[in-house]
Amino acid sequence: MKKWQFWLGFGVSAVFLWMALRGLDLSAVFVYIREGNYLWLIPSVTVYFIAVWVRTWRWDYMLRPLKKIPVRRLFPVVVIGYMGNNVYPFRIGELLRSYVLYRREDIAISASLATVVVERVFDGLVMLVFVFVALPLVPLPENAAWISNIVVWASAAFFVALILFFIMAARPQFAYQFAERMFNLFLPQRWREPLLGVTARFLTGLGALNNLRDVLMIFFTSVLIWLLETVKYWFVMQAFNMELSFFALMLMNGIVNLATTLPSAPGYVGTFDEPGIRVLTLYGVKANLAAAYTLVLHAALWLPITLLGFYYMIREGLSWSDFGKAVEVAQAENQPQVNADGQ
Repeated sequence: MKKWQFWLGFGVSAVFLWMALRGLDLSAVFVYIREGNYLWLIPSVTVYFIAVWVRTWRWDYMLRPLKKIPVRRLFPVVVIGYMGNNVYPFRIGELLRSYVLYRREDIAISASLATVVVERVFDGLVMLVFVFVALPLVPLPENAAWISNIVVWASAAFFVALILFFIMAARPQFAYQFAERMFNLFLPQRWREPLLGVTARFLTGLGALNNLRDVLMIFFTSVLIWLLETVKYWFVMQAFNMELSFFALMLMNGIVNLATTLPSAPGYVGTFDEPGIRVLTLYGVKANLAAAYTLVLHAALWLPITLLGFYYMIREGLSWSDFGKAVEVAQAENQPQVNADGQ
């Protein structure tokens, strides 16, 4: 709680939450929530866990250059990671996921983190694809220029990141040598060797991008994951008196998940809710109803995976102190190695 990142995340969430709730009649919001037909949450949660299984399948493809691990062994690791994201800020669950994989399979944390970063880039690109597909089919009013601005800036960021990753994967020696030159120019001696070690392991983690079949599978599974999540949005919508097209929900899904890349409090408080409510009101949904739906959807996304993550965490023999151990192990990987001659 002493770190500035912690307070930055909570500050961003507070601003977004204030924007989401201002002007709402909270008593009307709670009426909509109370009157929801929550039997629809059963198929919504089922579809969501199918999407998590597909996420695990995708990670299997990305880890194959490092080690072949059965999907059933990876599934609890993925769930623990998403639970960590839901209860700690700044997506520290991704580090926890890599730490559990390190404990189980002896894969370097920096190598598996490279696959997680690539996952996020593909997720971002699919979100943009959803937005591009949905906008011509469900046009927005003229006062929604902010969505176009998000799409333009996000497109540039994700495409540049993907191109850089492909270059590094295709020419790892060049990337390593370039990093070495930059470190020699700008960093003190004590930092160079640790960061070069991280760079080498990170480049190893990008190995899946060298195989066209694996790249196509990563993209295909990413599309499938987010289509399944949009189906969850549709099921939750059935619990309320709402009528929106599937493409409008695709757009909402894309915008909301692009917004959750911002730093925030645990569970993406505010950064999920405010964009979701705003997109729905642009399509004529009453603000109070939009808020009720978005809050229930957020809870339905957060609670089941978090509870299952706690279960797997206990079964794995992990404790809260392992969040700190994950950071310590990651830092230890970055320390210079001393050989038998003391060099």
